Amino acid sequence: MKSRQTSLVTGAAGFIGSHLCERLLEQGHQVVGVDAFTDYYPRPLKEANLAALRHRPGFRFVEADLTRADLAELVAEADFLLHQAGQPGVRPSWGSDFDRYVARNILATQRLLEAVRRSKRLRRLVFASSSSVYGQARELPLREESLPQPFSPYGVTKLAAEHLCRLYHQNFGVPVVALRYFTVYGPRQRPDMGFHRFIQAALTERPIPVYGDGEQTRDFTYVADTVEANLLALSAPVTGGLFNIGGGSRVSVNEILRTLEGVLGRAIRRETHPEQPGDVRHTWADTTRARDLLGFTPRVSLRAGLEQQVAWLRRPESGQPG
Repeated sequence: MKSRQTSLVTGAAGFIGSHLCERLLEQGHQVVGVDAFTDYYPRPLKEANLAALRHRPGFRFVEADLTRADLAELVAEADFLLHQAGQPGVRPSWGSDFDRYVARNILATQRLLEAVRRSKRLRRLVFASSSSVYGQARELPLREESLPQPFSPYGVTKLAAEHLCRLYHQNFGVPVVALRYFTVYGPRQRPDMGFHRFIQAALTERPIPVYGDGEQTRDFTYVADTVEANLLALSAPVTGGLFNIGGGSRVSVNEILRTLEGVLGRAIRRETHPEQPGDVRHTWADTTRARDLLGFTPRVSLRAGLEQQVAWLRRPESGQPG
């Protein structure tokens, strides 16, 4: 009897990683989830992300730090590696915490690539990159050929990791695909991210913080669409490539708040703050390459996605007040 394919997912206790593990199990994969439970946000929230997965047949969890663990042993059993782990956050990446970004975004990726290049079994490595590599947009929409000029230290480390993936592909034939995520949202979103903070403030009747004039725009991508892009990348007919993964929902912060008012059925209060260092003015993904080569098409509308995230935050098992 043919054995099931095994997928190794780093950052499995995180926002995107936990959703990805669930979908891979649904697709019939054996899944090995790896996470270090770094202290960027509370461990109980990550444990809640894993709670259902821990009891599912075909899932095994390994607590390990990619910057120190023996990765060869982990990689040896994998047909696919979906590298979602890293140190997130644009605003905290300045100053003394930068060494964490170097270690968790660059060094961890390099160590994985070293382990992967010796694997006889691995068929595909999917690397989770970020639209932050582009920096301040000079032309919109952003295309993969656009010159990357990160506007934050976080973006610098994600671009460096991308370059490492490309180098290992060119020099050692590592079958890697890099996906540049554009502002992912949905159930289990990290508590520091915009939609989570907006919804949580609104549900607890606190003012929502707006940085700058609120006319900055983002291309918002629902988590299920992001997961689908990863699954498509596993069988893509091309390796060594970069792909924008956007949701086709480019709207301003002010428009988001109006949509959220419609979802909640009530007005919400705003509180204006100065613009933050490292925050770019606009993002907007040209996803033509992902459509043509991966077959990727975002399917979840912004309002539908917001409704799902609001519903999740209202559930006791989300671990959130409100």
